[in-house]
Amino acid sequence: MPRTWHDSLMGYPQKLLGNDEQIQFELRPAWKTLIWPVIWLLVIIGVFAYLMGKVNSWFDGSTATIMLWVIGVAALIALIVLVIRPFLFWWTTQYVFTNRRIIIRTGILSRKGRDMPLSKVNDVSFDNTVWERLLNTGTLMVQSAAESGQLIIENIPDVENVQREVYRLHDEDDAFRRARSSGIDPSPPTNES
Repeated sequence: MPRTWHDSLMGYPQKLLGNDEQIQFELRPAWKTLIWPVIWLLVIIGVFAYLMGKVNSWFDGSTATIMLWVIGVAALIALIVLVIRPFLFWWTTQYVFTNRRIIIRTGILSRKGRDMPLSKVNDVSFDNTVWERLLNTGTLMVQSAAESGQLIIENIPDVENVQREVYRLHDEDDAFRRARSSGIDPSPPTNES
């Protein structure tokens, strides 16, 4: 297996896994999704500081106080929409790869999820632009034999390695299913002394 992607801060709950199902690795969207929120944070702080410094020279008395409040509220709304919300979306998005399926969970307050059994995987491909190649990210496309079609996961870090790992997991799952259907115990041997 390649480097470990499992992050203990985002661990997928073990109670939601099936029998004999184990997490192989977990991912969040690539860090590049946080570039714009960081840029917006710097812009908002800069504009807020500039306007707060100029308000008293532009306005007098109670008008200046009202404008300070307006600027503060506008800055807070901009922070929530342009910085905090995208960060929370990044933080709460999980791509979990187990030895039986691919699990995607997204959402801050309401959650959306999609699972794809590895047994249904027909093809795994990736796409990355020149910019994404420089940042070592890309889009993973998993074609399914089921009616649900293709699973597209954007902003995957180290996408080429993830593609290879999904193929490896698919092959291992296929071997497990073949062994189980032929009556062979598919569980790994134990070392008993």
